[in-house]
Amino acid sequence: MGEYIGLDVSMKETAIFIRHDGKRIWRGKCPSDPKLLVAAIRKHSPAPQRVVFEMEPLSVWFFHALTSEELPAICIDARHAKAALDMAPNKIDANDADGLAHLAEVGFFREVRVKGYDSMLVRTLIGVRIKLTRMTTDLYSQIRGLMKTFGCWRHQARAASSKTMFGGFSLARKSWHA
Repeated sequence: MGEYIGLDVSMKETAIFIRHDGKRIWRGKCPSDPKLLVAAIRKHSPAPQRVVFEMEPLSVWFFHALTSEELPAICIDARHAKAALDMAPNKIDANDADGLAHLAEVGFFREVRVKGYDSMLVRTLIGVRIKLTRMTTDLYSQIRGLMKTFGCWRHQARAASSKTMFGGFSLARKSWHA
């Protein structure tokens, strides 16, 4: 049997637990950076059987970084793992990493499919574009609504440029204070 590694990933640190034949080989922490994590794993376990961690926001990054370094990374369902990890008496990162390593060793986990890096990148860019388009529309509508208060309303809904709108605002401001 090989070594089984459990990772409890957080934003700052990742807890690492390495098991072999049901016994702890090494336990430690390192910053949550895949390169440092790979170095720590390679140092203490040259040929791991499984590297298991829960699905969470950093999981996609970690999964692709670990698999590119030819480590057998497996991302597991967080709700399924939580049910098993809740039985631990002390809920700390090191114990969670130990529980994940134990789940990897006995094979009691539900693997989650991680999408490819390119598809995640395209999905992210589309999401950002949609968000920016909505923000632009909302900002335009807000400025147009505020300009109506000062009598600077233009009948052209989308054709009015910011120069036309703000030029009208300066005219209304002069007539307001006159």
